[in-house]
Amino acid sequence: MYAANTYFIAGHARLPQGMAAKSVFDSLTITAEVDAKYGVILEASCTLATEHGRDFIGRLLRGHSLRDGIDEPIRLLQTHYRGKATNALVAALKDLHLQFQQIQDENL
Repeated sequence: MYAANTYFIAGHARLPQGMAAKSVFDSLTITAEVDAKYGVILEASCTLATEHGRDFIGRLLRGHSLRDGIDEPIRLLQTHYRGKATNALVAALKDLHLQFQQIQDENL
């Protein structure tokens, strides 16, 4: 069902060598369903290789407002995710935030 009050946004980044997901994907993607009015991440996922990793990132990002910037979600990623994809996750999150900002600029 279409949700008129949300956006589906994706942010992308290159994966480092030596990661399990690298054999499936060339890049890491974070996707998020974002509330259109408040910018709050309602659901998020990523292309990490394990379901556990994807779920963890989703729980970590859920509830953060992209209108408040991404410093806090980045800090949480860097503190609580201790895998090889940390830098790629941060870059993908920055790209996701950029996509959100572009949507906001279009709707001014």
